[in-house]
Amino acid sequence: MIDRVTEYARKVVNREVFTGELHRLACERHLRDLERQNTAEFPYYWDVAKSERILEYAETLTIGEGFEKKPVQLLGFQIFDMGCLFGWYNEKGKRRFRRSYESMARQNSKTFKNGIRGTYIAGFSGYYYGKLFTAATKKRQARLAWEEMSKFIQSDEDLAGQDIASEKDGMFAVKDYKSTIIANETHCTIEALSKESGLDDGFRAIYASIDEYHQHKTNQIYKALYNGTKSLPETLISIITTRGDKINTPCYELDNYCCNILRGIAIAEDFFVDIYALDKGDDIWDPKNLIKANPYLAAKEDTLKVLITDMQTAKDMGGNEQRDFMVKSLNMWVKNTDDQFIDIDKWKECETDKTLENMRGKACYAGIDLSSGGDLTTISLEFPLDSEKFYIYSHSFMPKGRLEEHIETDVAPYDLWEENGLITITGGANEYKNDYKFIINHLKEIIEAYDLKLKAIGYDPHNADGFLSDLEEFGVPLLSITQSARFLNDATEDMKLNIKSRKIEYDKQNELLSWSFSNAKVVANSFGEIKVDKEPRAKTKRIDPVDACIDAHVAYMKLKEEDPVDIDKEMKNYLQMMNWGWVNENYR
Repeated sequence: MIDRVTEYARKVVNREVFTGELHRLACERHLRDLERQNTAEFPYYWDVAKSERILEYAETLTIGEGFEKKPVQLLGFQIFDMGCLFGWYNEKGKRRFRRSYESMARQNSKTFKNGIRGTYIAGFSGYYYGKLFTAATKKRQARLAWEEMSKFIQSDEDLAGQDIASEKDGMFAVKDYKSTIIANETHCTIEALSKESGLDDGFRAIYASIDEYHQHKTNQIYKALYNGTKSLPETLISIITTRGDKINTPCYELDNYCCNILRGIAIAEDFFVDIYALDKGDDIWDPKNLIKANPYLAAKEDTLKVLITDMQTAKDMGGNEQRDFMVKSLNMWVKNTDDQFIDIDKWKECETDKTLENMRGKACYAGIDLSSGGDLTTISLEFPLDSEKFYIYSHSFMPKGRLEEHIETDVAPYDLWEENGLITITGGANEYKNDYKFIINHLKEIIEAYDLKLKAIGYDPHNADGFLSDLEEFGVPLLSITQSARFLNDATEDMKLNIKSRKIEYDKQNELLSWSFSNAKVVANSFGEIKVDKEPRAKTKRIDPVDACIDAHVAYMKLKEEDPVDIDKEMKNYLQMMNWGWVNENYR
């Protein structure tokens, strides 16, 4: 039997098919798994017949949209993505992949593929009374994959019945008014579902299509559907998306994780990943690179011409038009850096395995950002290191009474960050204001535990009146840091340059710190002096840890101890410079 999936994968790996690195890695993963199948470390096997079964099913379908009906003709990448998903099985004979993440440019058959998968699982997988969903944040978006399935059914007499209007003669009954499809033989249902519909953890989906994940502000829909599958022996949660322009999204986080799966950094044997995108360093204006992100559109002469025209328009107009083209047609993460404090990729390059243990006995400068009661409060320590580098330690605090509220409003996992030791929850359930004694005690504890040499404290004077007497107990200079661009400009610029040149180090496990740096924007006064601030329309995107870091850096810059001057050495150098040999004798 011809193994079309493996045949295609070999062509990609052998460079017979021009594609991007990430898709090539997906093909390499398949070939590598073939070599190690049925082993103790890899208890899965490849079933060519079952892989071909869904491909043969797909090729019996009819595309009804357009001026005339036409049969489905699969391209190589479609064969790989669908066949691979349905050809790998575990030792119990159940499908290996329970999750999938597929990313490519717009209009490249993502939804089309999920439409095929949905109808196949509902009608031909052998599962009875199963629930299938097409899901999104909005009902209209959720219906896209559902409508794709409906079109396949209503374009096929076997699926819809000889009498298209009949709900009994065919294999499926389409109830458009309910956004529901019923498989008459298996009694499986396919329903369009959204957050607006009250999506929760009660859904046990044997299949779910999550469309355009980059638009999701939280992972709530994905987690609700995935959490409902744990008791099922076989399921598939399929995420399809184009990349976006916002990095504070679950999609950006998941995309990074999936890239690591392809690169072998992360291990998730039940997670199918395929990403079609340009490679780092590719010329975005070279038409030959279009197929890396557009395996469907760029493979056809007429649609390739449209892409090239769009490319020229984006190049000529620049700005938002270029940004839109890079995201939607090149499948690139394009971060709006016009007012971004730092390049988050540069920040990631600063991460390290170092912790406070590595700072034992070292000098440090503290920065404290005090919240207005019930928000996030943060303490930061900056350690000057050799080679003009700095290590940053950060720890935050929040009153327990505000925890659940802020998890919801900030869309941030403060509860998980507490478990990981990144934040301390203060007080009881009815406490809505931070107890600053927790901050003082924490600072005292880590100074004592790690024998730290505290040199100075920079603090935001806002809300600090009742706090100063406690700070004075540390016996170090205190610096009131006015939160103005004029006062903060030098430290803000210096911090930005230090990150850019990788002179900052931080514990890579501190997700809260990284999250806050990704939130930070730059604002300037009329003199061009800058400071960090939140995005005006995103008040809950906390930057308190960033503020604390900058406060610590201000304290360092203004209060750092200079090395003592060696008077004899400096005098000798001066006399030598003046060539006063007779005096120089006295300093030999």
